[in-house]
Amino acid sequence: MSRIRFMLAATLLFGLPSAARSVSPPSETAATDKTVSVLVDSIRANRKALVAVNLGLTADEATKFWPIYDRYRQEMNAIGDRMVAAIEDYIAHYSDLSNEKALQILDTYLAAEADRDKVRRTYVDEFSKVLPGRTVARFYQLENKMDALLRYDLAKTIPVVESSSAPAK
Repeated sequence: MSRIRFMLAATLLFGLPSAARSVSPPSETAATDKTVSVLVDSIRANRKALVAVNLGLTADEATKFWPIYDRYRQEMNAIGDRMVAAIEDYIAHYSDLSNEKALQILDTYLAAEADRDKVRRTYVDEFSKVLPGRTVARFYQLENKMDALLRYDLAKTIPVVESSSAPAK
């Protein structure tokens, strides 16, 4: 039953307008920027509700969990903002992307990914103090599923670097 609730909630969450779900040509960077923004805003607005519906916390667990969760999401959102900035930087420079700029954007993205993993690992201990281990594992599974859906949608939207898009330097 909970799998059905997650799928229904995910369908509602990710049921974005078709224009926001289509692949945008690189020349339409304003539309692509808007797509990224709509997707990120939609997930941030609905993530907590999806977690609440799918974790099934007791009143006591919820009282202890949500303050930690809010701190966790605040840190994760800051990292997500860095990732979005890297994606927007890439989109803005797509047509004239130099080798140096490509590596700089990649470095920014990978640094954000490393920080994301560090925060996730740090909070395992905090969540484990207020929730049973299976519930903590379930929470991280839910987070991973939402992140996977986000990454999938972003991957459909963001054009791949073309090997001939910039002269070799």
